[in-house]
Amino acid sequence: MSRPARTPHGAFSVEAINMTMRFGDFTALDDVSIKIEAGSFHALLGENGAGKSTIVKAIMGFYRATAGTVLVAGREVEMTDPKVAQGLGLGMVYQHFTLVPSLTAAENLVISRADTPAVINWKAEGAAIEAFMARMPFSVPLDQPVNRLAAGEKQKLEILKQLYLGHRFLILDEPTSVLTPAEADEVLGHVRALTQAGEVTVLMITHKFREVTAFADELTVLRRGKRVGGGKVSDLTPADMASMMMGEAPKPSNRQRTVTAGKVVLQIDGVRALDRSGLKTIAIDGVSLRAGEILGVAGVSGNGQMELMEILTGQRQLSSGKIILNGTTYTATRTEAKQHKVRYLPEEPLRNACAPRMSVAENLAFRSFDETDLAKPAFWKSNSAIARNAAALIAAFNVKTSSLAARISSLSGGNVQRAVLARELTGDVEVLIVSNPCFGLDFAAVSAIRDRLVEARNRGVAILLISEDLDEIMELSDRIIVMSEGQIAFETPIATANVAEIGHHMAGHA
Repeated sequence: MSRPARTPHGAFSVEAINMTMRFGDFTALDDVSIKIEAGSFHALLGENGAGKSTIVKAIMGFYRATAGTVLVAGREVEMTDPKVAQGLGLGMVYQHFTLVPSLTAAENLVISRADTPAVINWKAEGAAIEAFMARMPFSVPLDQPVNRLAAGEKQKLEILKQLYLGHRFLILDEPTSVLTPAEADEVLGHVRALTQAGEVTVLMITHKFREVTAFADELTVLRRGKRVGGGKVSDLTPADMASMMMGEAPKPSNRQRTVTAGKVVLQIDGVRALDRSGLKTIAIDGVSLRAGEILGVAGVSGNGQMELMEILTGQRQLSSGKIILNGTTYTATRTEAKQHKVRYLPEEPLRNACAPRMSVAENLAFRSFDETDLAKPAFWKSNSAIARNAAALIAAFNVKTSSLAARISSLSGGNVQRAVLARELTGDVEVLIVSNPCFGLDFAAVSAIRDRLVEARNRGVAILLISEDLDEIMELSDRIIVMSEGQIAFETPIATANVAEIGHHMAGHA
């Protein structure tokens, strides 16, 4: 087998010194220094926009820094291109999988090399891969197509791919976002073992304090493009980390539940629909949602949650079954949604719930632009009414924007989420269907959005919360159901919910 161009042995340090990155008048990084010691597991924390992605891209050669120096194993290098970083043994595992689903795990390894021959000697390649895997602390089914692997196995394969390429400094970008807690602990446990053995050095971008305290040796915190703190994880508490990220200790949440669940508002039974591949069936039976409760839908990514959201929003055709809302069949037309006071907060709202090129004010008016202030039909669009509506919602939901006329695409992810939530929670709302409302958002945005959801629940709104973040499900839900392989696999009230048991069902091992 033809080997990678460079196969370094053992972990090595990487240091960024006085890194500054400007985009026009905007300074994304301001004189930031960070050192990741050889063989360490280093966590990088910060809110969205803090500069985490910028410094990582500068280290990996995706950006040419305005100023600053990168040292690899103590030697200064000029990161002009990602290929330079890869040639020096630096690799990155991205938040979303970069594997070819139809190819086997072994085939994905072989084609990842820059020197893969046009005609592959699979006997020789197979023997070399087996020898490589014998040195690894974990394994995956090499002969299985990637689309048949569990999420945890895919994440392991992404890490194995970097090691196979000879990379001994790994950047992990939110590596557990699609894993169950058990899978996350297993993957990060293996990675930590590699660092402790001196095989690799790891820099992990994460928002999960539990993972930092459980696996990282040291951490660095960025805020608004500057390094604001860091140190040994053993010397810091989650409150310390949050304080560095936010600039002050976060206020404790007062998410008291002031009402109990009322009448059944939404029922899903006997519903069948094809999944996104067109090969499997989504089967939802016996799901009910009550007024004044949050029903959490947990599950590993790809187990039918996206299809469930599409079914409830009328974007995926049913082959059988019905959705019953307030005793009548519901097909999610705009007229029906308005009549039954149903609102939606989909995943990736900039793409799925906004017109990116339209203004913040116009996007906030999508529910009301064709009505007068008295909720009667309007024949002419009133720009003044749209502006008044936007100003009120921006103030009430703390949406940060340069102006009402700014394109909504110019807002940060958290502020887009706040804006859509402001629009969907304003007025008379009885049912709110939410999908991954805090995915990829910073600490402040997450806290504000979760507060709003509980406030709505306490007003009697029935909320269906679809989320791949089990911590979020546990924090917000009154009841939890688990989706696995396109079906409801488990249900529990929050009072008796057990994380290990839920994770077991999420992984399909029940």
